[in-house]
Amino acid sequence: MTTQESFIVVGGGLAGASAAEALRAGGFEGRIRLFAGERHHPYIRPPLSKDYLSGKDPIDTVFVHPHAWYDENGVEVTTGSVVASLDPAGRSVTLADGERVDYDALLLATGSTPRRLAIPGADLDGVHYLRTIDDSEALRAELKEGGRRLVLIGSGWIGMEVAATARTLGNDVTILERDAIPLTTAVGDELGTMFAELHLEHGVVLRRSVVVDSIDGTDGRITGVVLAGGETIAADLVLVGIGAVPNVELARAAGLETDNGVLADAALRTSDERIFAAGDVANAFHPVIGQRLRSEHWANALGSGAAAGRSMLGQTVSFDDIPYFYTDQFDLGMEYSGYGPLTKGATVVYRGDRAKREFIAFWLAGGRVVAGMNVNVWDVNEAVQGIIRRANTVDPARLADESIALESL
Repeated sequence: MTTQESFIVVGGGLAGASAAEALRAGGFEGRIRLFAGERHHPYIRPPLSKDYLSGKDPIDTVFVHPHAWYDENGVEVTTGSVVASLDPAGRSVTLADGERVDYDALLLATGSTPRRLAIPGADLDGVHYLRTIDDSEALRAELKEGGRRLVLIGSGWIGMEVAATARTLGNDVTILERDAIPLTTAVGDELGTMFAELHLEHGVVLRRSVVVDSIDGTDGRITGVVLAGGETIAADLVLVGIGAVPNVELARAAGLETDNGVLADAALRTSDERIFAAGDVANAFHPVIGQRLRSEHWANALGSGAAAGRSMLGQTVSFDDIPYFYTDQFDLGMEYSGYGPLTKGATVVYRGDRAKREFIAFWLAGGRVVAGMNVNVWDVNEAVQGIIRRANTVDPARLADESIALESL
């Protein structure tokens, strides 16, 4: 590496900022240019459905670094700048304004976009999605005073977190879910039922096994959500939370290999040796489970961004972090670590008091712990990850026995 080299980061989220930090920490002295499509410097997204949405935390708490950090570390951030095309052969990108920028190595950290609702009325005023700071601020403006009727279409993590925040602010909340149990694909029927009961206890209306047909409105503004069969749920605003899709358009147009994201190896290198991918958009090979894994959670953006930065420096990298995420809903906080694809059909073993919602759940497959979730039990995540990483056969009875230290399993 020389001071003449130029690295580009496409994407202004946590993955991109983490990569830039790793580049400087690794001794890179060349030029780093980070192009952020939004008008904001890189920020983290979990607070957008929790404390930032509620108004508890100020905007400064969501940024990855203070703005001055980028100047101090020689990272050139251009906000509101869209990379329109990528030319791997010419090692250059073209911005939306026509400027061409050359690179020696490039990171794609383009993230994902909320899946859009394709039904009549989905374009009415009052229909919201949550991905950005601006989205969160728009939601907060409608919810902060309370007394509003919020209908959530979909019951994923973001939807359930927003439901809890909105209800805490004094709004009426109804969740419409196609499945019989919310979050079942993420944590299974038993634990999905626990989250459903939590919301019901706090006054959230949960309508399960329903299909949304359309959204009604008057004078361009929503008035309700119409279910298949004709029933209308009155609403002042709607939040759509039906998943997200990786932003692969730039990579695909450039001829890079894509499939549920930009394909990358364990070093986060794409099908072009000078282009790397990290964060939501990367569908990277995970060396521990021997298959590709794409994660949309902030810990993956943090870890894979830093790993990609090291890989861009030519360091030997094999990104093998255990996927991790957390949620806070009402009086329930939890952390989850593990390999989602390996939990299908796994046996769930509990340690602690499920009735009080103070326990750890372990997923056992082939006698080995492949995932763990601590609910209102703290300072154990490192030990849980240790059990997963050791991958040794574990006796379920010992796993459930609170007198046995996690570190000894």
